[in-house]
Amino acid sequence: MYGLDINPRAIKAAWINLYLNALNEDGSPVVDHEGKTLLDRVEFHESDLLSYCRMHNILLDRIVACIPQILNPDPLAMQKIVSENASEEFLYSLSNYCALQGFVEDQFGLGLIARAVEEGISVVRPSGIMVFNIGGRPGQAVCERLFERRGFRISKLWQTRVNQAADTDILALVEIENNSRHRFEFFMGRVSKEPISARTAWAYAKYGGEISHGLSVYSCQLHQPNQVKTIFKFLNKSSSETRGALDLHFQDDSVAEEKIPFLAHLAHALEKTSSIPRELPVGKSGFKNLIAGFFCSYHDLPISQDNIVVYPSIAVAIEHFLCLYSPELALIDGSLTKLLPSKWLASFSAENLGKSSDEQLFGTIGTVIEAPKQVDLVLQLLLRLKPQVVVCSLADFEMKSSAAFERLLDSSAAVHARVLLDISDYIELSSLPGSNGVLQYLSNHVLPPHATIVCGLLKNKVYADMEVAFIISENKEVLDLMGKMAQLLIGETAISNQFYYGCLFHELLAFQLPGRHSKPNRIPMEEADHFIKAPVRTLESLVEAKSSTREASDRTDVNSIGSLLVTPTSVKMAIFESFARQNITDIKTNPTAEIQRFLKVKLGIKSDSLSNIILCDNSKVLFSKIALMCRDDGGTLFFPYGSNEAYIYAAKLLGVGFRMIQTQADKGFKVTEDIITKVSEISRKPYLYIAGPTVYPTGVVYSDSEIQALISACSKRGAHVIIDTSFSGLEFDTSKSVIWDLHEVDCSNVLLFGNFSFSLLLGGLEYAYGAVQGSITSAFTDGWSVNKPHCTLGYTMKKLLRLYNENDITLHEELMEQRKLLCKRAEILCQVLRESGWEPLVPSAGASLIARPVAYEGRSLSYAKRDGCTKETYINTNNFLDVISDVTGFHFCGNALSAIPGYYQFDLSLQEQDFADALEALKKLKEVVQV
Repeated sequence: MYGLDINPRAIKAAWINLYLNALNEDGSPVVDHEGKTLLDRVEFHESDLLSYCRMHNILLDRIVACIPQILNPDPLAMQKIVSENASEEFLYSLSNYCALQGFVEDQFGLGLIARAVEEGISVVRPSGIMVFNIGGRPGQAVCERLFERRGFRISKLWQTRVNQAADTDILALVEIENNSRHRFEFFMGRVSKEPISARTAWAYAKYGGEISHGLSVYSCQLHQPNQVKTIFKFLNKSSSETRGALDLHFQDDSVAEEKIPFLAHLAHALEKTSSIPRELPVGKSGFKNLIAGFFCSYHDLPISQDNIVVYPSIAVAIEHFLCLYSPELALIDGSLTKLLPSKWLASFSAENLGKSSDEQLFGTIGTVIEAPKQVDLVLQLLLRLKPQVVVCSLADFEMKSSAAFERLLDSSAAVHARVLLDISDYIELSSLPGSNGVLQYLSNHVLPPHATIVCGLLKNKVYADMEVAFIISENKEVLDLMGKMAQLLIGETAISNQFYYGCLFHELLAFQLPGRHSKPNRIPMEEADHFIKAPVRTLESLVEAKSSTREASDRTDVNSIGSLLVTPTSVKMAIFESFARQNITDIKTNPTAEIQRFLKVKLGIKSDSLSNIILCDNSKVLFSKIALMCRDDGGTLFFPYGSNEAYIYAAKLLGVGFRMIQTQADKGFKVTEDIITKVSEISRKPYLYIAGPTVYPTGVVYSDSEIQALISACSKRGAHVIIDTSFSGLEFDTSKSVIWDLHEVDCSNVLLFGNFSFSLLLGGLEYAYGAVQGSITSAFTDGWSVNKPHCTLGYTMKKLLRLYNENDITLHEELMEQRKLLCKRAEILCQVLRESGWEPLVPSAGASLIARPVAYEGRSLSYAKRDGCTKETYINTNNFLDVISDVTGFHFCGNALSAIPGYYQFDLSLQEQDFADALEALKKLKEVVQV
């Protein structure tokens, strides 16, 4: 037993009392049945609440506490040095008052109790109990909520009424009532049933009346102790706002069983992860692996992660399936047509019904016919209309067996129609999921190559509208093409959505023995030639894009730029807070106003240019919308060499006319006014893409005068300017809070879009925006789905942007530290490059730089490869990367469709050891080539 108190005199008195009770009158010890005395079992220590136990890692079975709850009139009281020689008045005050503790309960005078409860969570055993003696002045509901929102189940052991101590001033409570709607709970006398406010009680007592308040003893036990401990360990260093957001009390136990383990997973992942990757780890498996594991363990399906492609929503999955094949005739379940672009439903061509063309543009659908749900009726339409693609679902009674599904497969194969079957309504994420005919069939049969299954995960008990979708197929070509198309047009599905559902899968798989349901790999069926294929142009674009990307396992992945920069603590806390809160209002989750404020400050853009803000979970979606607008307008997209490669391949896939434009080294590879002149001569409707203010991948920055001149020149020539801010926000010179000032510039021809991955160092957490004006807005709202970020992401971004806009010291210091790291690395790398025969372009922002190997061009070389063979070669741009790999074992980013000719890209955001290895590789290359 440990007795703890912050008052040193109370500790001495307790020791005296212990000795008085531990010894007999003759001075001999009182021994219990185990031969021990109270001196063996009890000790006292001076401690601020439970700090002694926390410092000495003592775990407790019971915590019994009587903590003062009245606000101290002197907020500096707790900051004074507590000594044994302090005045009697101060020590007595210390026992009855406390200063603000940084908890939401401070407003009720319960801040110190709240701190004691949270400290108790860290030292009480999982089966332990905490007993608190609580004065009822704040009201019973407030007192009980203090425990319940922290994950405790409580029971009231005892209650009574006690007179308010005459020496305890309640004016502080009156002041709280004056500044809020809360009313404290006092009583006139000991037997009155109707409560009165603190203000009334103070007045009544001042004129001689007797006032009392309730007194209750609560027994508290954690409902899910291990998970709650993990959550509070993460929150240990968080702000009062984040701790105040936590609410672990739920009316429905099933909600608690789902949300609390998820919050514990999230807290653990955020604490252990220095930088948010593209996919947060759940256990040891990626999200697709968890999906495959669930179907294998619970439905006996022998599939792997290779059979799955993930999408942000079922609407996007269906759209992509239709766009891949661009059929002239598609038969689609009536309940699913509401997910499709309205123009697809409005188009009808009786003459070309059922005909297809290899020259058809990506995403153009001939005719969509709505289909009933019942299979018998669908099959009649199949046999008569002979559509090329069928998107359908099955009625409830048809899912009870596999017969309806088998008939659908046979009939669609007979008319050479591809099938996409939606089973979203029949997938239960529970430990006892119901089976259905489709899954029963797939457990014992290979899925035919013309059939694909789609499933949307939307049925959860905690976060409404949080969606992830996926397709399942055993046709490798379909999976490859759909996967590459998703990579180019929509990017990664929101990591937060994947993580949430991944945690649910992980919890379910924890009940299953690994390998118990494993089946031998089955051989996929060969697809017949008579099914519709992707149009030649689409197929060529996807194959070219796929072949241009080297596998991440074989090289340093340049597509993960910035992902290894340390994520600020403020970002992690905002993410956690967004998931921990309950009943968040819409106004709290809409960051539009803060985005407008951010862009006004950083870019100096006029308010009317920011009137329409489009929100999206990935900037690739917004670029795809802009590219389609350019295509439909008959325009030409112009990309400077060095532009984002994914955008170029996306434009090619979408059938947009595009041209690469050469920029000059002495201009930092920026677009200049003379280039605008050439562009306007080539195309009547030019759309010029610019990464800015920071240019990717060079790291140079467009000055205010440069960008004003460009926008004005484009405006005069009728050219649109597409400004991508995604790579901006890591400027080394932090003395300038405003990068551009476009208040006086006509920006009616500017399409602005981007994300905050660099500005706020979000890593794999992406939140994109588009700022458009006038009629252009319809290009973003019509047509394909723009997947709006979930409200939790909206809350996160609104808070972070508010902190950024208000110059929050903690956030800005963390961002500054990463900028200094990148600047230092750029200086070191440039120096090593120069010494090693390279000519670097010195960056002033960003997470990458480029350099030209001037001393290596045209050199002949004889070297020993890593396999021991000797190779002689003549160094040129085609083989230089292979030479580096053979000589040093290190892989650098190579030339691609978008690369600046003769230059190579270097990533500054590598992990420390990888960056050191890159420097050593450059030095080794110099030694071998002898430059």
